[in-house]
Amino acid sequence: MGRLFFITLEGGIYSCKHCHVHLGVAEDIISKSFHCRHGKAYLFDQVVNITVGEKEERMMMTGLHTVVDIFCVGCGSIVGWKYETAQEKTQKYKEGKFILERFKVLGPDGSNYLGSPEAEVGGSDADDV
Repeated sequence: MGRLFFITLEGGIYSCKHCHVHLGVAEDIISKSFHCRHGKAYLFDQVVNITVGEKEERMMMTGLHTVVDIFCVGCGSIVGWKYETAQEKTQKYKEGKFILERFKVLGPDGSNYLGSPEAEVGGSDADDV
């Protein structure tokens, strides 16, 4: 395996909670009203230092989506997913966008989000955007 190169971000940085590799900046957040199995999730316009998994169809609260899981390149932990396609017209704005699960990342102030015990176990998606 070769040497890993990471992109270093400036500003309000969200990073992997396991290895602290930078993933995204606060300025790229589109919405903070998304939810996942562990609680809150944020929709980002772009993220860095990730690899993607296999495409799969997932039924979420707002309909059927084709998504790929995204993994931290530093440690391999799953940190969220990327929307590849949305079936519903009203959900097309998500295509090409990324979800970072707050439970799996550190916030700009270094804080760790603790998931809520009442978090849903089913499909993940936005309440409303």
